[in-house]
Amino acid sequence: MTTGSAGLPPAAQERWLRLYYFARAGFSAIWVLLALTAGQQSPGLAMALLILYPAWDAAANLVDGARNGGLRRNPTQTINAGVSAVTTLAVVIALQNGMNQVLAVFGAWAILSGLLQLGTAIRRWKGFGAQWAMVLSGAQSAVAGVLFISRAGLPAIPSITSVTGYATLGAVYFLISATWLTVADLRRRAAASSRPPASRPPA
Repeated sequence: MTTGSAGLPPAAQERWLRLYYFARAGFSAIWVLLALTAGQQSPGLAMALLILYPAWDAAANLVDGARNGGLRRNPTQTINAGVSAVTTLAVVIALQNGMNQVLAVFGAWAILSGLLQLGTAIRRWKGFGAQWAMVLSGAQSAVAGVLFISRAGLPAIPSITSVTGYATLGAVYFLISATWLTVADLRRRAAASSRPPASRPPA
């Protein structure tokens, strides 16, 4: 584990990553809850949620990359933020043409962002724990993207619920990673506190 160019020590980087994963899990859980409840009753809210999802991903990747050594040292997150920002605009346009096109946009985004998340997890593997969950999340996102695109071509009109399963799995993976890092930190603290104090040399 190395210290980023921002000067954060490894322990501070891991604390940030733990908080970041909890925040990502919490956002996705709230998004799914709104999509399955109020989003079913209000088309306007459903549209806003569909736009918000990639916009949040863009912002989250920018903040995380900047916090962990800077955007230049985190190219996968920088590119991912750009992809998500473009996706946000694409969703706004696709909403004018129907949910089939929106689902196709989400599919392309899920593939690209999943592969980029996979790259980020592999790069962080040696420095931080719980990256296996992020690897699985990235791979699952790419597979989900392929399914989204195939479903977008069907005559049936999808709804926002077509994306909730994808968002739910994302929340689960982020929560697993955050919990894993938390447990690892607690174990280290317990091991450190159980060590006998070093004896002082005789005067």
